[in-house]
Amino acid sequence: MTRLIVVRLFFGALTLWAVSLVVFAATQALPGDAAQLILGRDATPERLEALRDQLNLDQPVAVQYLQWLQGILQGDLGTSFSNRLPVAEYLADPIRSSMTLMGLSALVATPIALFVGAFSALRRDRGFDHASSMGTLVVASIPEFVIGILAILLLGPGGLGLFPSVYARDGGPEQWVLPVLTLALAVAPPIVRMMRATMIEVLESEYVQQARLKGMSERTVLWRHAAPNAIGPVAQVVALQLAWLAGGVVAIEFLFNFPGIGKILMDAIENRDVPLIQAVVLLIAGIYILVNLIADVIGLAANPKVRVANR
Repeated sequence: MTRLIVVRLFFGALTLWAVSLVVFAATQALPGDAAQLILGRDATPERLEALRDQLNLDQPVAVQYLQWLQGILQGDLGTSFSNRLPVAEYLADPIRSSMTLMGLSALVATPIALFVGAFSALRRDRGFDHASSMGTLVVASIPEFVIGILAILLLGPGGLGLFPSVYARDGGPEQWVLPVLTLALAVAPPIVRMMRATMIEVLESEYVQQARLKGMSERTVLWRHAAPNAIGPVAQVVALQLAWLAGGVVAIEFLFNFPGIGKILMDAIENRDVPLIQAVVLLIAGIYILVNLIADVIGLAANPKVRVANR
């Protein structure tokens, strides 16, 4: 397991470095002059030249990348072009908001999806199984942005009026419901379907049949023998869905005007705020890599062969 973690960390760091190259190249290709956007159309050539020198925009692209990468490794994410604040300081509150939103969505979606998938496997080819399979197939085919719009139309002010459709800083906790519900519905279907398929395979395995022949109760068979051996494969899907939250949250935050990294990223792209764009994209990639590493460890720890070998 230690070797696996070290190898995954190495390839994760390599992937993050590759992402940094792509992100830097993409931000360099953005149209417009960052100095002109910051100072406005009325800026004099002298002021523009001074600002380009201050922001190292007059340096060769390779030099700019190395300077930026060196700053990242030292914990310096740079300074925002649009507000002249350190990027790390400016992103502190949006990161907390987005992580809270993603955490709440994961806490809602994961246990419910695992339960529905396991229960569908136990009720295979019955009414609940058919209904859940059809429901997850329909929801999985709808983009998360459309799910959010439907949630607003049904539960927002234009529908039942149960929850606000736009986030406000002075609002109450009810304004979190629609964004959390939207993200939970977006990530749950693949988890449900994978849990159902894995549980069916495990319930039909020889060791589960032997446990039943020994007279163990169905609850003991399910939770002691079936569920632990189903978690490993399902953990990979759960991790992919939770990692998707880091990117999928961008569209949902834009839809609900939620003050997280998604909204910050959209504003940064509009303002050509290169350091902010680079920092947010690297953050999303880092979360994705970290969550997948955790999934690999969980999958290995849940593998019966590994557990037996470690005894």
